[in-house]
Amino acid sequence: MARTVTTQRKLINTAFAWAVGLLIFFPILWTILTSFKTEAQAIASPPIFLNFDWTLENYAVVQERSNYTRFLWNSIIIAGGSTLLGVIVAVPAAWAMAFVPSARTKDILLWMLSTKMLPAVGVLYPIYLLFIQLGLLDSRAGLVVVLMLINLPIIVWMLYTYFREIPGDILEAARMDGATLKEEILYILTPMAVPGIASTVLLNFILAWNEAFWTLNLTAVDAAPLTAFIASYSSPEGLFFAKLSAASTMAIAPILILGWFSQKQLVRGLTFGAVK
Repeated sequence: MARTVTTQRKLINTAFAWAVGLLIFFPILWTILTSFKTEAQAIASPPIFLNFDWTLENYAVVQERSNYTRFLWNSIIIAGGSTLLGVIVAVPAAWAMAFVPSARTKDILLWMLSTKMLPAVGVLYPIYLLFIQLGLLDSRAGLVVVLMLINLPIIVWMLYTYFREIPGDILEAARMDGATLKEEILYILTPMAVPGIASTVLLNFILAWNEAFWTLNLTAVDAAPLTAFIASYSSPEGLFFAKLSAASTMAIAPILILGWFSQKQLVRGLTFGAVK
């Protein structure tokens, strides 16, 4: 029997959820507000929340100083390319681990996950030398490969978890009807795992979008993404908090829009699937 939830309990749960959501969103909100302040107001003590002179000067300075479009385009190509390449590699791997497991499947999954525990700086030097030898330094193709390899364990783990929820009898029926392995993955498995693949793609796109360590160390000018764009406003002369916040707001705006749009589409797809 379903447990009855009182109206008071619903209100408490709703208020708690909103409080947690606002707490998580507050750093982003503060960054956006700071971007409209002057430098003096940005470092004022006590901090000024809303009662300040709103200005667009910081955005104008950022636009004059940096080619925002170039950084944005680099971020889109690097994040999107690494995510797409990772999914192409991870889908067959997750399929094999989920539906054709071996005695070492769990060991391989744990080994893949253990690679995420290695500090990135521990492999920076060999990768840097390798990039110099291959001519990939300050190139978008090099960053796509590196970020794909970094996030590949997460992609495989997430897809493996979703694939495990799909009944194997459906794939066996497709084989009996004459479906090849390629057709089984493309036309049977992938459509059934669309919500899982969509959430995996969104998460790894965000991880690649926010990656700063590799983008700052392996790029200079040509392939520099928005993380390098933001870091350029930290100088030996000091931190320009208002301008840094304006650059950060311009960097997070596309990902916030993408997240909102993806959430809407995902909810619509799940609702349509449930109704259907």
